[in-house]
Amino acid sequence: MTDIIQSWAARHGINEFAVAELRMLFGHCPELSTEQVATFKGKGESFIQSSVRLAAPKHGYTFFRNNVGALKDERGVPIRYGAFNDTAALNKVVKSHDLLGWKSFIVTEDWVGRRIAQFASRECKSADWTGYNPNNEREKAQQRFAELVVSAGGEAKFTNGQFP
Repeated sequence: MTDIIQSWAARHGINEFAVAELRMLFGHCPELSTEQVATFKGKGESFIQSSVRLAAPKHGYTFFRNNVGALKDERGVPIRYGAFNDTAALNKVVKSHDLLGWKSFIVTEDWVGRRIAQFASRECKSADWTGYNPNNEREKAQQRFAELVVSAGGEAKFTNGQFP
């Protein structure tokens, strides 16, 4: 949990159970099935990304790899690429997730029968990852991205293979 959520919870008297539920919504408490543990044990982030992308369509999701970085063009001018990577300073504070895409579903009421897409992201971790570490600056920046997505109505989670 980031400092923002901790201070907000304290200000509003939010109990630890509600905060734990929020952490689960962000995917911080992965619960892998026995089959997944056997399949993913010892696997790295690249394997997890591929597994999540392959499983995504079965759950109504479409994900694309979000490569983030900077290279110099033929003139030596840096070209930055990837979401939330406009500047090195921004990328240090907010790090977009490995996979970006959407969850497609049909809305009821006013939009009956219309298909919409809800923005979704996944930050992939190795199979051995045990959960969010608020002392890890990289994970804090990735959590900030998740908070931005969720606050706008999207879905964002950390994952070490659990789907969705």
